[in-house]
Amino acid sequence: MTAGRIGARILAAGLLALSATSCGLFGERGPVRIAAIGPLYPAANPIRGELSATNAALLEATAQGLVSYDSLGQIDVGLAERWTVTADGRSYIFRVREAKWSNGDKVTAAEVAAILRGYLGRRSKHVLKDDFPEVETIKAMTDTVIEIRLSVPQPHLLELLAQPSMAIVKRGMGWGPMRPKRIGAAMLLTPVPDPLADDPEEAEAAAADPAASIELVGTDAPRALARFKNGYADGVLGGRFSTLPYFVASNIGRSRLVVDPVPGLFGLSFVRAEGFLATDANREALSRAVRRQRLVDAFGLAEWQPQVTLRPALYARDGGPVPLLPAWADYDDASRVAQAKRVVDAWKATGREIEPLRIAVPDSPGGRILYAYVAADFERIGVPSRRVAIDAEADLTLIDEVTPNDDPLWGLRRLSCRTDTLCNGEAQRRIDEATAATSPTDRARLIGEAEAILGRYAPFIPLATPLRWSVASQRLSGLTANARAQHPLNHLRDTPN
Repeated sequence: MTAGRIGARILAAGLLALSATSCGLFGERGPVRIAAIGPLYPAANPIRGELSATNAALLEATAQGLVSYDSLGQIDVGLAERWTVTADGRSYIFRVREAKWSNGDKVTAAEVAAILRGYLGRRSKHVLKDDFPEVETIKAMTDTVIEIRLSVPQPHLLELLAQPSMAIVKRGMGWGPMRPKRIGAAMLLTPVPDPLADDPEEAEAAAADPAASIELVGTDAPRALARFKNGYADGVLGGRFSTLPYFVASNIGRSRLVVDPVPGLFGLSFVRAEGFLATDANREALSRAVRRQRLVDAFGLAEWQPQVTLRPALYARDGGPVPLLPAWADYDDASRVAQAKRVVDAWKATGREIEPLRIAVPDSPGGRILYAYVAADFERIGVPSRRVAIDAEADLTLIDEVTPNDDPLWGLRRLSCRTDTLCNGEAQRRIDEATAATSPTDRARLIGEAEAILGRYAPFIPLATPLRWSVASQRLSGLTANARAQHPLNHLRDTPN
């Protein structure tokens, strides 16, 4: 199917979805109403695996981690009211605020430490489980003080701890800053009054103000946008490349779109190295063949940028090693395609066939557009392919992840020896050595060596920066674009300084 026919189908689907109706308009004094893209599961727990955008927003509001993000993507207080870092950078000490679980029991440091250890435990399915290799111990020093002890300094630890998936949840219960109540298919979130307020009655009244509440609904992208367009939602959260065509079809004003300038990984990871994919040169040829600018232009969003490096470029700003450009980066698209075709032709000249590559992408408008453009580029150099479901057995699968912190090792760890990546032992050893290095010079050198090895090994086809978008009415003064793609519900009406 051509990209044009795909676009026509998307447009028709989007317009049909936007004819949906809802019930009950609301005023400025009512709850802020948010439609998030993804299922809503009130008992969601990060230890069970990846959270939908809706569940992440719910947990971030009802059970923040030790620290949190504000509306600008900066570190803010959470369950910990303050913290210190020792001079050697190996110990983070947090003082837990006075807080209660939703059943009224007091939150203790021992409970919080046990929950965090569980997230990083061997049986955990937590999405960030492998991103805390420096952690040696997590323990309660007193009823209100927690220490996280590291084997080597990790200056970006707070950014990890602030992620919504690090929310402190105990058997389905949160502690705040908001309390949830099921209202039909939605969750009504109301602020928890400050227990240390000088005027308790005033604090209770402020928390009871309907305008301070949030009504959260989880749904699919067409319905979420329909709710916004028809006046039944103040904002939409959780947009990705896969659902952007629905926004294009909605005719919602472009001024309402909030696009986060996030670094991370967006591309196709090789899951297996067999047949044609068994050689580094063949995998690299596929990466050369993709016309990235043409691909991102198909989505019509200037903020979305192509990417050719294995690591995001963010880290150059803090003195970390600059991401390594591939050897072919300076060639134009036509030259890259010609180079890639020569590699494929040489393989076929020996009488070997190339089985159609199975490419796993989301079954969504954006996923189908992405596949159509990548498949066309592969076909130009003589490599056939077919699209399969994102969870199906595949040869290449899409990785679409925002970097959770500013650690330059994150991208290399994510592309090395995971269940959905290839494994190069030499690169992994360098990554492990860099993790354990105490000298900044040694660490930078090892990161560079690991990246160079992975660059030659070609385990991944980088395509672009990740795409994260939201939609906001004027009422949501706190929903601002930021490099973490974090939009906490309790900050949606903040006015950024």
